[in-house]
Amino acid sequence: MGYAPENTFAAFELAVAQGADMIEMDVHLTADNQCVVIHDETLERTTDGHGLVGEMTLAELQRFDAGSWFGSEFAGQHIPSLDEVLAWGHGRAIMNIEIKADPVPYEGIEARVVDLIRRHGMQDDVILISFDHRAIKRVKALAPEIAGGTLYNCRPAEPLLLARACNADAILLPGDFSDDETIAVAHAAGISVHSFATSDQAAMDNLIDKGVDSICSNHPDLVVGVIRRREG
Repeated sequence: MGYAPENTFAAFELAVAQGADMIEMDVHLTADNQCVVIHDETLERTTDGHGLVGEMTLAELQRFDAGSWFGSEFAGQHIPSLDEVLAWGHGRAIMNIEIKADPVPYEGIEARVVDLIRRHGMQDDVILISFDHRAIKRVKALAPEIAGGTLYNCRPAEPLLLARACNADAILLPGDFSDDETIAVAHAAGISVHSFATSDQAAMDNLIDKGVDSICSNHPDLVVGVIRRREG
């Protein structure tokens, strides 16, 4: 999303072209019970539409332009459905799917997402994540074979206990909170650690030195560049 409008095929395709191994996206539920890929619960920031995502059908949502706000060259980008993204992403990259639940909860969204993943045969090619840890607990109850991760935008006293309470396989937290102790304790328990929200190359070097399992950045080419430099 540093180079193209977030949560659109333009951004996903560019990320893969730049060498990203994993694509992160955000999922809401429409009025007709379809999973749609957009960050906010409202349309105003990233489309030319207005109103709540959950009060419109998928067909209505896909009439809006989701690219022009970022740049005229992206005019005509539409809001993707999760079904479309999974079909596109099969074999291209791991799909990191954030289930949105705050401030607008969507009853049954976890079951809808799991159903789509199974229909596309991508159980081994996705990780479902959320700041709503109960959503991850529901995912793991529905589909223990699908990886789940707990998102944090704070520094929990016991992140491992919170992850275990949801049967999570991963924790995802800001780079500044990815300290040596958290990483070591998580890895000892078989839980992977994924740091997000940095495009600072010195910070990336530091995170790699600490042993994180992945780095999520708005500029994947910078992460790839750091990795290639380190590999010599």
